[in-house]
Amino acid sequence: MDTFDGVSTQSVEYEPVGVKRLLVSMKDRSELIVDLAYSALLHNSEPLAEEVLDLEAEMDVLQLQTRMNMLMAARNTGDAQQLAPVLGMVGAAEKISEAAGDIADVVLGEDDLPLAIRAALPDAIEMLARAELSGGSAYAGRPLADIDLQTETGVRVIGIRRDGEWLLDPGRETRLLPGDTVLLRGPEGRLAEVYETATGVAYERPEEPAEQLADLTRAVDTIVLMKNVSELSVDLAYASVLFDDEELAREVLDLEVEVDALQSRLEAWTLQGAQEVDDPVALRGFLRLASSAELISDAALEITEGILRDIDAHPVIAESVRESEIAVRRVRVAEGSALDGGTVRQLLTEHPGVSPVAIHRTDDEWVFYPGDDDHLARGDAVIVRGTWNATEELLGDARVA
Repeated sequence: MDTFDGVSTQSVEYEPVGVKRLLVSMKDRSELIVDLAYSALLHNSEPLAEEVLDLEAEMDVLQLQTRMNMLMAARNTGDAQQLAPVLGMVGAAEKISEAAGDIADVVLGEDDLPLAIRAALPDAIEMLARAELSGGSAYAGRPLADIDLQTETGVRVIGIRRDGEWLLDPGRETRLLPGDTVLLRGPEGRLAEVYETATGVAYERPEEPAEQLADLTRAVDTIVLMKNVSELSVDLAYASVLFDDEELAREVLDLEVEVDALQSRLEAWTLQGAQEVDDPVALRGFLRLASSAELISDAALEITEGILRDIDAHPVIAESVRESEIAVRRVRVAEGSALDGGTVRQLLTEHPGVSPVAIHRTDDEWVFYPGDDDHLARGDAVIVRGTWNATEELLGDARVA
């Protein structure tokens, strides 16, 4: 791929491709690229950071092709009005990929920031690893349903790159083939076992620096919270478009305000920390991270703009979001329902196809990636990710029978 000063100069020509298909590709990649970028940062993984930059280049091409096809599709003022939110969605996805690329650049830069962050992370944080499947692996040639990684190890396959193409949200019938680049997510101990089985090579944990800045934990807590909020904003933004849900769109607006506050907190900490180090310039990565997280949440808000402004969006937007195999739903717990008073563990046991991303309590507290023992109560809004069928069943259980 040709680049000039880090910018792709790859030639892009018009191809008659359906706008829905292009939007599906952009949506799936914009969600993955945020996950990859933060994982690369938190776990100091240069291979993951390189994958982010490759995805960013793909997104550049996709957004240009989408704009070209949209220009060809607009035939009158009515089309232009309905397609305007689509342009906003394309621009937002582009901003998300640029922000993720900036996070990857921090990892690939010369600063020791990623190492310091990794050393201060809580052990409960899940890891994400990039594994090249070897021909001699016990997983080679087998479908995911047969391997059943998530049940056996708690490790999930969230993406596969094969012959230069991404397969996102692979299904149970997807076979793993030698040479596949597999993205694995799960607890570090089990992830290391799966990684070694997949590659035939022992998993190496990133090194930890001998010295850290004072009060680094506070900065890391802020970064992790910004990660959680900005990732959730993107998920909720796409869900609000699919269901034409103004309440979801307003959740995105509230989260954007939260990220602004977190950005100010991290910037203030960085300025204070600059007084304690010999080379204050080494802390500029924190400022870049704060800016990137804020840009991601702003972009998520842009995706919801058509809903918040009460503009009738083109049906292709909802269709493109619906095309994804994975749904993000907001489940309100009703008093006396099957979920009222239960725990996250019970939810997972009774609905194995869903994964709780966050709980929004009635007192406006957010619980991100809740643990098994966290309780659910009347009025809680549970944000879940899962298959369409599984999330629909969960919605039924959240209501009073």
